Amino acid sequence: MLVAAHGLPSWRLAGLIVLAMVFARTAAMTFNRLADWEMDKRNPRTAGRHKLLPFRAAVGMLLVASVAFVAVTFWINRLCFWLSPVALGIVFFYSVTKRFTHAAQFFLGLALSVAPVGAWLAVTGSFALPPLVLALAVLLWVAGFDLIYATQDHEFDKAEGLHSMVVKLGIPGALRLARALHTAAFAGLVAFGFFAGLGRGYAAAAVLICGMLVFEHRSAARLDVAAVNRAFFVSNAIVGALFVAGVAVDVFLL
Repeated sequence: MLVAAHGLPSWRLAGLIVLAMVFARTAAMTFNRLADWEMDKRNPRTAGRHKLLPFRAAVGMLLVASVAFVAVTFWINRLCFWLSPVALGIVFFYSVTKRFTHAAQFFLGLALSVAPVGAWLAVTGSFALPPLVLALAVLLWVAGFDLIYATQDHEFDKAEGLHSMVVKLGIPGALRLARALHTAAFAGLVAFGFFAGLGRGYAAAAVLICGMLVFEHRSAARLDVAAVNRAFFVSNAIVGALFVAGVAVDVFLL
């Protein structure tokens, strides 16, 4: 959004983009909860989730969030409105992929990768190369860190007969693939900075992002729950914050 608008767009448009993000994420995560309802009950890591949100309430939340997302896109522009069902289809589809493909992490990456494209379309009303490059980087980044997180479910996925990349490759192989994906993702972030015309602020942030990705994989290599959660939650939150900060410095200050 910031790159496409060369700063902040109108407060109205910025607010609509944030609302679209919130409603799409709520709809996607609620659909995921419903799709995995019975499976989550059997998984020790997720066994308590269904108690936090009753099934009927989750269905209502899914409907409200989905309708609200489509309604918000109507107020953004016509292209976003017509593409809104496609966006919902993509973010919902991830939740069923583990039942038939080992590539579920890549579909999760795809679900998150549509966000930068949607923000660009909201501002400009047209496609361009920079958001597509960023979308690819996001896809690879998300697939990599979700592989790390999925190592916690190795035994459960194996017992359930799920199509899990971690089961297919083994934990060491999955971690090697995650490193390769994050190397490619970092190259994608550098390419985005080039194509978007970003400069020193973004370059400095990219160096720090590289450091956080290295830290993430060193933490994950320890293979204990605390280290995996630290790699998944803390490292990636910092990567996201550094990315936004680097873009903001270039757009607003340099």
